[in-house]
Amino acid sequence: MRKVQDILLKSQLFGGLPEDHIEEIKKISVDKYFNKGEIIFFDGDEGNGFYLVVEGTVNVYKVSPEGKEQIFHIVKEGETIGAVPVFSGKSFPANARAISKSYLLFFPREKFMNLTTNNPSLTMNILALLSMRLREFTIQVENLSLKEIPGRLAAYLLYLSEEQGDKDVIKLNISKLQLANILGTGPESLSRALGNMKNRKLVEEEGTSIRLVNRGALEALAENGKSSG
Repeated sequence: MRKVQDILLKSQLFGGLPEDHIEEIKKISVDKYFNKGEIIFFDGDEGNGFYLVVEGTVNVYKVSPEGKEQIFHIVKEGETIGAVPVFSGKSFPANARAISKSYLLFFPREKFMNLTTNNPSLTMNILALLSMRLREFTIQVENLSLKEIPGRLAAYLLYLSEEQGDKDVIKLNISKLQLANILGTGPESLSRALGNMKNRKLVEEEGTSIRLVNRGALEALAENGKSSG
């Protein structure tokens, strides 16, 4: 299936590898299909392999003792889920759920580790991916613990801009409810923060996209962690 080959070639983990290596990687993968809302793995399950999204979208989240969900990451085509525990030999530290009908590739831990032993390029890609994941979680912890809602939102919009190629018009690709969950707040507070940004001409909303009108002011807001307007 050519689409699978293309996704692998463009993915975070396997991008830049020669096609013969991609073919070897595809051979050890297992096709997995999930309906919207279906759980892929639970917090605490054995990290016996990881997943790569070919089609669809998945969220990675934790549930507090009170039952509140906190989304850590929205995973899209070409991105991986569960790589960290696979390489650390530990269990999955969060839950993963398909938020649309999804087609994933599953890579069994033992078979994949055998492949990396003789492939330094793949090993370097893995290190880069794990470093990026660590940066994402560091940003999220800082946002949730130190910043008020406007600062969290500004920081996340700037992060999305960087992730999408430093664009001034960014695609959200998630619902407002999911965005509020990622920022650790409610939909009403998110709506107020976004409305305040629009009133101050920092951003403009264009359907499912957001235009960063005043990047400098957004950077200051993200840095200070609170709104001055």
